[in-house]
Amino acid sequence: MKDLPLGVDDFSEISDVDNNYYADKTHLLHKLVKSPMQYFLSRPRRFGKTLLANTLMAILEGRRDLFKGLWIDGSDYRWTPYPVIYVGNELD
Repeated sequence: MKDLPLGVDDFSEISDVDNNYYADKTHLLHKLVKSPMQYFLSRPRRFGKTLLANTLMAILEGRRDLFKGLWIDGSDYRWTPYPVIYVGNELD
């Protein structure tokens, strides 16, 4: 039986999609990264803002190994690593 990763906000911890439930929204992140538009991402408390930011950071850092089996792995995304500046609490 798959685990439901409650309270986990680091994508690398739940990227094992064979053992965890994960709603694959990487097609939307691909669209966000490829778009020339600017976006303001706002969500209520406890609705996955940190997980979304961590997933986006992993994509921009070119960590393709974390996305095996997800939509973005089979897309036309080039996986070029970009420098990411993280402003916030310490990363574990």
